[in-house]
Amino acid sequence: MEHDHLIACHECDALFRKPRLDRRSLARCPRCKATLYRSASTRIDNIVAMTLAALVTFLIAQAFPIVELETSGITSQTTLFGAIVALWNENMQIVAVMVFCSTTLFPLTELLALLYVLVPVRAGYVPPLFNRVLRAIQFVRPWGMIEVFMLGVLITIVKMISLARVIPEAALFAFGALTLMFAVVVTFDPRTLWDIADTLPRERLRRIRRLKAARAASQPPAPHQG
Repeated sequence: MEHDHLIACHECDALFRKPRLDRRSLARCPRCKATLYRSASTRIDNIVAMTLAALVTFLIAQAFPIVELETSGITSQTTLFGAIVALWNENMQIVAVMVFCSTTLFPLTELLALLYVLVPVRAGYVPPLFNRVLRAIQFVRPWGMIEVFMLGVLITIVKMISLARVIPEAALFAFGALTLMFAVVVTFDPRTLWDIADTLPRERLRRIRRLKAARAASQPPAPHQG
């Protein structure tokens, strides 16, 4: 189509044909010198590794208690999911749903969706529903608020120190590490994967080639005609 491979500068609105970038290069607007986009091919390995590490850290943060409170000889501790259940039981269902979505559902969706597109692209092919998954990542990314949750936990801990003995647990450190990891992950713009995907075969074609190769290998060789 006529308008394929066009890009507009976000600073001066100039319209250009989108060039294909080499490794470790970036495209600049010739009018205002603003950076249009960067080559993503050299960052895929780093982002895949960081996303995998973030997913493991996320599971640790969800599975272990955040803090342990000890007051008057009574000790209590809870996980994030336990806190969400407590909010629900206290008739704060809207708050519970918001906390669940912003700290669990949306961050987990982004991590799994990123791995779904990054691992196949790194392997050299485009997975099914590639475009829809990229759009889903762009939709859920603004709603993941791990850093806001972490800030709220730290403020609560500071206020609770005067009332009870506060003992940090594994999930608190995991959430701290996860906040830093997400800061790195969100710097990756998934839209740049469209440029890489243009040069890669689709998964369907890859499967067809595999089936053809398997059938050819399983067929017995033709007899020699003497």
